[in-house]
Amino acid sequence: MAVLLPADPTLDEIRAALAPLIVQNAAFDGFGEAALRDAAGRAGVDPDVARLAFPGGARDMVDAWFADVDAAMAAQWPAERLAALKIRERITTLVEARIDLLAPNREALRRALALLALPTNVPFAAKLGWRAADAMWRLAGDTATDYNHYSKRAILGSVYGATMAVLLNDESEGLADTRAFLARRIDGVMRFESWKHRRAARSIERPSLARFVGRLRYPGR
Repeated sequence: MAVLLPADPTLDEIRAALAPLIVQNAAFDGFGEAALRDAAGRAGVDPDVARLAFPGGARDMVDAWFADVDAAMAAQWPAERLAALKIRERITTLVEARIDLLAPNREALRRALALLALPTNVPFAAKLGWRAADAMWRLAGDTATDYNHYSKRAILGSVYGATMAVLLNDESEGLADTRAFLARRIDGVMRFESWKHRRAARSIERPSLARFVGRLRYPGR
């Protein structure tokens, strides 16, 4: 895998370039020193400089890999390409794009998720899950700024995390089991969203007892 770096790369550029190379070894060596040194050697980066690009060690390596997946997903499915799809299709398409990007490195994904499941890493794992969900909703065209902004991302993050767990052990052809699981979960989310909209509409239409009593007391108002 050829790695193109500027003549005088920044640490962020080195981090982005090394992330996919580290993943190739993470299945065997985990997200650690051996994987980092090998990636640095293949990219022609001094190992000491490579370490500076990942000051948080394994967590930063996983973070950089998932950021690389975010970027690849956005490159494959920019907002203008998704615009022709319905909202449900947009979200499904984006999650499936991530499935396809992660599937070739499932053992590395297994190690990454095991690392993130450690008690000390739970807040960090939540941050990465939120970032993935936010990236998908933004590409899908979501502009909500109220509580829906948060609820949509929390629900999608839950769906995405559960789907990744299924992916780890999916031996079906074309990952059919993972895709079917995702479709069922998306169905559930859509039913919930429809129920919320119907409930909100009924709340708007429902007569207000307080207003009615107020008019009885003050008929001129």
